[in-house]
Amino acid sequence: MQQKTKLFLQALQYSIPHLGKCMQKQHLNHCHFADHYYSRIKLRKYHLTKCLQSKNKISELARNIPSRSFSCKDLLPIKQENEKSPSENMDAFEKVRTRLETQPQEEYEIINAEVKHGGFVYYQEGCCLVRSKDEEADSDNYEVLFNLEELKLDQPFIDCIRVAPDEKYVAAKIRTEDSEASTCIVVKLSDQPVMEASFPNVSSFEWVKDEEEEDVLFYTFQRNLRCHDVYRATFGDNKRNERFYTEKDPSYFVFLYLTKDSRFLTINIMNKTTSEVWLIDGLSPWDPPVLIQKRIPGVLYYVEHRDDELYILTNVGEPTEFKLMRTAADSPAIMNWDLFFTMKRNTKVVDLDMFKDHCVLFLKHSNLLYVNVIGLADDSVRSLKLPPWACGFIIDTNSDPKNCPFQLCSPIRPPKYYTYKFAEGKLFEETGHEDPITKTSRVLRLEAKSKDGKLVPMTVFHKTDSEDLQKKPLLVHVYGAYGMDLKMNFRPERRVLVDDGWILAYCHVRGGGELGLQWHTDGRLTKKLNGLADIEACIKTLHGQGFSQPSLTALTAFSAGGVLVGALCNSNPELLRAVTLEAPFLDVLNTMMDTTLPLTLEELEEWGNPSSDEKHKNYIKRYCPYQNIKPQHYPSIHITAYENDERVPLKGIVNYTEKLKEAITEHAKDTGEGYQVPSIVLDIQPGGNHVIEDSHKKITAQIKFLYEELGLDSTNVFEDLKKYLKF
Repeated sequence: MQQKTKLFLQALQYSIPHLGKCMQKQHLNHCHFADHYYSRIKLRKYHLTKCLQSKNKISELARNIPSRSFSCKDLLPIKQENEKSPSENMDAFEKVRTRLETQPQEEYEIINAEVKHGGFVYYQEGCCLVRSKDEEADSDNYEVLFNLEELKLDQPFIDCIRVAPDEKYVAAKIRTEDSEASTCIVVKLSDQPVMEASFPNVSSFEWVKDEEEEDVLFYTFQRNLRCHDVYRATFGDNKRNERFYTEKDPSYFVFLYLTKDSRFLTINIMNKTTSEVWLIDGLSPWDPPVLIQKRIPGVLYYVEHRDDELYILTNVGEPTEFKLMRTAADSPAIMNWDLFFTMKRNTKVVDLDMFKDHCVLFLKHSNLLYVNVIGLADDSVRSLKLPPWACGFIIDTNSDPKNCPFQLCSPIRPPKYYTYKFAEGKLFEETGHEDPITKTSRVLRLEAKSKDGKLVPMTVFHKTDSEDLQKKPLLVHVYGAYGMDLKMNFRPERRVLVDDGWILAYCHVRGGGELGLQWHTDGRLTKKLNGLADIEACIKTLHGQGFSQPSLTALTAFSAGGVLVGALCNSNPELLRAVTLEAPFLDVLNTMMDTTLPLTLEELEEWGNPSSDEKHKNYIKRYCPYQNIKPQHYPSIHITAYENDERVPLKGIVNYTEKLKEAITEHAKDTGEGYQVPSIVLDIQPGGNHVIEDSHKKITAQIKFLYEELGLDSTNVFEDLKKYLKF
């Protein structure tokens, strides 16, 4: 239930873990606004990225895939040698796992990104932080700056890189797969690079330069998953490290963001519904910070800068959705904000990028993607509707004032590159190899009418040539919390399922953010049951329109999405045959009443305060999965949990599983002989990270569970996965 937060639209929520919102390391899934100034990201080959080492951007998907040069050759199929399976007697799923584990990693693995600053590219090579000249970035000619093995960590990786303005220093945040603890190292760049300093538990960090040309590193310190302290440090002969700011309210967290033009460093102080921003002059970092606007309950705002003006994305005023405002940088208070651009109803602002003469808004309107290009000289607006297959943005970081590159993706289609060229006023699509999935599958945008009449959007994928869809298996995805969109980034196993005849349905229920801030408001606190009504309506609508049937329907969710799934299993188990959950939040009541947990106080805006508010307590009791288990029939359930997960404690998941098994056993006794007892599987993975990357073993175990529980033939799965790996 507790997860990393990201920046820009739903609370600079990218570096601070929060309850429920789960992110894989590469996405850290709401808008984060930082990671894009002078840096550029690039991949050497076409594949998913493990972590983005550039500045945070506001995009929900910004960490999925870094940018690279606009060319089509990387999208051509990669030929591989055929490999024989180790044993002819292995079942199909063991073959799948073996195939994954024996493939050359760059063909399917998520890898590290590269950051360009000045004439160099900084990246991780093996277990080292390295740099190479930009023109030699694709060669093996690089300079080793630091060996990560010196930190004595188990399989460390670089999560983030920041280069000082004059390239005298480089800072990198180091993490491991099975822990959320991090270390920030500072390396002095010289003929013989040396580690100058090391700071534990750093969340966000940025460089600025003072009047004396001295590099100053600002960073936030995270303790018990909470981020309340800001420090600043200098190095060399004038070495110092001092606490600069401490947030006193435990329900808020602090995040640093450097405006794209590097003019201001912003200290963003936020909770789920309210924010406050202070400006540090990038030219005078020792001066006291300037408050833009004191926090007002319910008002969120985020700041960019251009030509002595602040551009403020905020929900202030009516309607309480995001709109773009601006004011002079020397008069930042709210009474001086002028309305600059408003969004249409049911619009989600996914991202914002600022250029010399343009502001680009990446939007989701009525579940379709758009790009709005605003001319800052004449206030002109050009709205571009993007291809209907696209479900998510990946915003490239770049410093080119003439072009705005980005990528589009879907759960079954790898990212495709696009570039908007300002001079020509046109959007260019990368040409070359066309993904065959465009011809072999369909994407549908449907709606389900919920109990109160609200229309809930759904995105459905299935094979074009599928016959009698009512007899096809259906895998439904749901989240519905924190104003976070349901993740729809590319996942190879989802593509395999579609190729094998599955229908995939993504249900954008209330509590999520797909239709804007109000969509979230209508599914949190004492409106959480709206999300339950929505997912029930979605599944019934899908069945009613001929998409599968209950005996072939499975439901899957991650983290806080487990609340709605667990609630549906209690209230309408007959709609489902099987369920897969990962790090699920299942005991809302007991968790939110335990204020000793590190993030409980930060989650009160989402779930309520059952300790002090009887109304909240009684409401949570109505839907809490753990509290509502009873002797009845349940679908088969596969739960993946993590041994030392600090966000979703293992104890709560174990208690849920044991109580569920007891209820099923009691029901089986009352039902008599012939009753088919559902399978309840708890797969406990080692490690202490709520956002552990998907392992091949875990993926194949989940898929195997679905095939077995739905009684499906798995013969084609292995061959489909082999086809994908050759793609």
